[in-house]
Amino acid sequence: MGMNVGSGGGEGDMMVEMNTTPLIDLMLVLIVMLIMSLPPQTHAVKLDMPVTNNPPPDVPPPVVDIVVDFDGSIYWNSEVITNGDQLKSYLKQAAHAEPRPEIHLKPNKLASYDKVAKVLATAQRLGVKNIGILGNEALE
Repeated sequence: MGMNVGSGGGEGDMMVEMNTTPLIDLMLVLIVMLIMSLPPQTHAVKLDMPVTNNPPPDVPPPVVDIVVDFDGSIYWNSEVITNGDQLKSYLKQAAHAEPRPEIHLKPNKLASYDKVAKVLATAQRLGVKNIGILGNEALE
């Protein structure tokens, strides 16, 4: 049994190549160790919020109901609003009253979006702060 060790040409060339497989394995182990040593990321934002101890008001604010009916008519506490100027005067009074009333906007489910949006835009333009929209479930 014989083994051919050289090329047989008799040239004395040495084959100089570095085996990179252990080097690659070592780099992969180091990368895995680096990934394992990283701290886990938290998705929470830590905020120091101020603590307020405001007492609740002695008298609850008055409540004003604005109803937008299916035919486009607007009611202010069961009183029919005939024109836009009347609504503006009521909203202006509510914006400057002390204590500021809570305004509950109650649109009918068949009411036009345009009418409801106009009431909200008018209230915002006149400086009304405490306004909320009640859904149809509150009307039943």
